[in-house]
Amino acid sequence: MRYGELYRRMRDGTTAPDVPMWAREVLLEAAAGRISAIRHPLGFLCLPVERTGRHGVCVHVWSPDLPASPPATSTWHCHSWDLTSLLLYGRLGNVLARVADGRDYRVFEVASRDDADELKATSRTVRAVPSDGGTFGAGEVYALPSGVFHRTVTEGEAATVALGAERVSGRDLTLGPLDLSGHRSRRVASPPGETARLARRAADLVSLGVSS
Repeated sequence: MRYGELYRRMRDGTTAPDVPMWAREVLLEAAAGRISAIRHPLGFLCLPVERTGRHGVCVHVWSPDLPASPPATSTWHCHSWDLTSLLLYGRLGNVLARVADGRDYRVFEVASRDDADELKATSRTVRAVPSDGGTFGAGEVYALPSGVFHRTVTEGEAATVALGAERVSGRDLTLGPLDLSGHRSRRVASPPGETARLARRAADLVSLGVSS
């Protein structure tokens, strides 16, 4: 499946059972070493599936077995693209933030190039006022528009199919300490053995969800 069909099915509520089973096949491909994975700095395993023009498709896997690698800034961030996401198993919550002028955080612009993120410190400082963005279970779809600051909270194991639609005027931003300077953060590839183990486990959990 490609972005267009996945988006239509998420929008129409017709994901089961085809989309989870498609995601299972993606996970099995990763387990067999045919899809490379990245340890995302926000704490999940990212399996890139499609990147065509403004659109992208990934499968994301959260696991307690994934080594922790806290970001240098914070977990508050906003995308330059609209996110539509299907939860395959587990539970996932979003905490939203309204940012206002203040002195709690500095705003950083993020430019992703190849295997690294360039973080540019801006002159803007803000405070973040959190609010509940909802909690979601297996089979549920949620959306986050470009420009909304948020952080994601998972309860144990979880996995999603994540769709991105880039906005021309959007910017990738994150919030960090006031005294942090701009820097370059290199993305870390997941070792093949780790990818295989986590992807195989995720595929099994997707199968359990489809058969229940």
